[in-house]
Amino acid sequence: MANQKAVSLTHADKLQARKIRLRWLVAASTLPLFGIIAAFGVAPQTDTNRIPVRTVIENLTVPATVIQADNSIPTAAYWRDERIESGDTVAKVLDRLGVSSEEIARFLRNPEATRALAQIKPGKRIQAQTSDSGELLWLRHISSTGALLQISRQEQNFTVSQQQAALQTRTVMKSGEIRSSLFGATDAAGIPDSIATQMADLFSTDIDFHQDLRRGDQFKVVYEVLYNNGEPVMTGRILAAEFTNDGQTYRAVYFQEPNGKGGYYTPDGKSLKKAFLRSPIEFSRITSGFSMRYHPILKQWRQHKGVDYAAPTGTKIKAVADAVVAFVGQERGYGNFILLQHNGNYSTAYGHLSAFAKGLHKGEKIHQGDVIGYVGSTGWATGPHLHFEFRIAGVAVNPLTAKIPYTFPISAQYQPMFRSTTQPLVARLDLLNGTNLAALE
Repeated sequence: MANQKAVSLTHADKLQARKIRLRWLVAASTLPLFGIIAAFGVAPQTDTNRIPVRTVIENLTVPATVIQADNSIPTAAYWRDERIESGDTVAKVLDRLGVSSEEIARFLRNPEATRALAQIKPGKRIQAQTSDSGELLWLRHISSTGALLQISRQEQNFTVSQQQAALQTRTVMKSGEIRSSLFGATDAAGIPDSIATQMADLFSTDIDFHQDLRRGDQFKVVYEVLYNNGEPVMTGRILAAEFTNDGQTYRAVYFQEPNGKGGYYTPDGKSLKKAFLRSPIEFSRITSGFSMRYHPILKQWRQHKGVDYAAPTGTKIKAVADAVVAFVGQERGYGNFILLQHNGNYSTAYGHLSAFAKGLHKGEKIHQGDVIGYVGSTGWATGPHLHFEFRIAGVAVNPLTAKIPYTFPISAQYQPMFRSTTQPLVARLDLLNGTNLAALE
């Protein structure tokens, strides 16, 4: 009997254990996955009421970067980059940057900030940082002159500041071929207009870009591009250039003397800057040369003692050389007229101007390339153009064929420095020989 009782008890124990396991399984089915694992981690015959419960307190170190001065957790900040599109308004730009409508209204009530943002031209990029609630923390823009414009939040208002940006300089090498025009070729090669203009000025004493360009002419150029945070901001100066016009090749390299004076020279050290520019206007069409012609107003044949350059009213006119202003004012058929007296027996005359440069007066000293006036149609003129005369000892000569004197070459004391500085630039031009590379950096 004792044995039977023992067996019976053992069987009962087994039944009880099975019931306990079933109850745990049912309970576990209502728990997440980590609860099932915990359930099966408890022994079948464990009395859960006897498991001791303890409270554990542990101090956690919060990173200092998320603690503000007032011990509060800051809101998230978002950095955005946008491009100003044609037709954009200040409100539209701010909306694209994620600025809330209430914040936009606050911004528009600040005339200085609104004016600063409105003056950014289409195509330019701006960067901004906003909070997750749409507050504008700051907005930045780098102008084409390298100036950093920043609009910053100051409590409930905005302040505008401007300073020179930290720029990195890279050297770019490009080449191209004339198909129709200089700007057409430089656009096809991805060369900025400012570099194309520099190149035309650089070789203007040897090549008349108004009428000497030929299809198939080739050029190479090495120039600077200034970057900020990896984005191109502005173009710098040409460091070296080569232009082949009608089979004749011209080269130029930039060299700066220790005293800060810089200029362009041929690879053997001859200055490219002549005492006189060939033309006082960039890229205009010659409508009348130095010859006999039928005067459209006087209705008679007479000697035309200059060259007429057709250009829109307001086009800038540059002094072709260093000079002293000998006359500025009205002069009969010339209309608004300027006469410049240069070194020696040379003088130049400019007629039919719409206006003079601000403050220009007789006796004023000016430098080559200074703007002296603007194209117009005053006096005996049927349309806007510049009448330009080149005079030697008071006698007008053809400015397109006159022999123009050179300036002095680089001094002997700087020749070793010149060679060591410019040889790498010449090597870059040689590297472009026989290539159609769009760009090398």
